[in-house]
Amino acid sequence: MSIVTIIVALILVFVAFKVLTGLLKFGAIIAVLLIAAYLVSQGIV
Repeated sequence: MSIVTIIVALILVFVAFKVLTGLLKFGAIIAVLLIAAYLVSQGIV
């Protein structure tokens, strides 16, 4: 493999990692909001 191919692969891995961590953060925020809404609807909080 050439140097350019390796650099492009590393950039793609970095971008994919950033996208995944962003989605995980977004998913965690949604999960917390859903749990809070459920607890409020049950009258627990």
